[in-house]
Amino acid sequence: MGFDGDTERMIRANEANWDARTPIHVASDFYGVATRDPADWFADYEWSDLGDLQGKDVAHLQCHIGAETLAFAHRGARVVGLDISGESVVAARRLAEAAGVTVEYVKSDVYAAAEALGRNKFDIVYSGKGALCYLPDLPAWAAQVSALLRPGGQFYLVDFHPLLDALGPIPAADGSQDLLLRHDYLGGRGHLRMDGSRTYTDGPALPDDLAYYEWRHGLGEIVTALVRSGLRITLLRESEELPWPRWEAMTSTGGAWHRLPESAPHLPLMFAVQAVKEP
Repeated sequence: MGFDGDTERMIRANEANWDARTPIHVASDFYGVATRDPADWFADYEWSDLGDLQGKDVAHLQCHIGAETLAFAHRGARVVGLDISGESVVAARRLAEAAGVTVEYVKSDVYAAAEALGRNKFDIVYSGKGALCYLPDLPAWAAQVSALLRPGGQFYLVDFHPLLDALGPIPAADGSQDLLLRHDYLGGRGHLRMDGSRTYTDGPALPDDLAYYEWRHGLGEIVTALVRSGLRITLLRESEELPWPRWEAMTSTGGAWHRLPESAPHLPLMFAVQAVKEP
């Protein structure tokens, strides 16, 4: 898809930022790639919603280093991961090889996913956990998702809730733990230029301050884009849990997942959408 020059420049800046983040993430305790079970990144409801994956063709969009992607292969799926970052794809291939798991990884912008992976090819397309905020155009993204799916195939999206993005999924620079609205919930005001000096994991600063860009999308915008691409929504969840303790006051709900204490407001921090491509 052809974007205007400014948007293309921001997408390329994001690619460079992810390239620079990759070695830090591979070495981080946050990802724990040598010791952490890839299934830790999934809530129980995700496996319930996805169903039996044995023998299914699965595409994982915006897969980064494949920390989650391996979990699909462990459940018997034939898996392809796609990411815009060449460094991430190289790292993902190495991690899969070290784990003795067969996963194909392809470097591509998600807006060219159908061309890179093939049309009408997948039983399941999965995306999530920090993906949507890097997309400037949701209708074009949804069209790619629909093109990848076979008739009757399902798309499953699990991502940080727009409210969490508004609160700030990365701790504030001043160290504040307060639940404060820091960004828009709804889109429409264009991009946000983000500080690229550090990443969201433990580890050193990036070698260069590579600014990156995000776009805000409300639930209405997300669902509408999917429906207009020819998909039928079958499920919409909102969840109070995150796969890491964003705030110090969060308590463990088992494994890697955490929620705010009972004394805090009950807020949606993640959401899931399941949609089917009509036969």
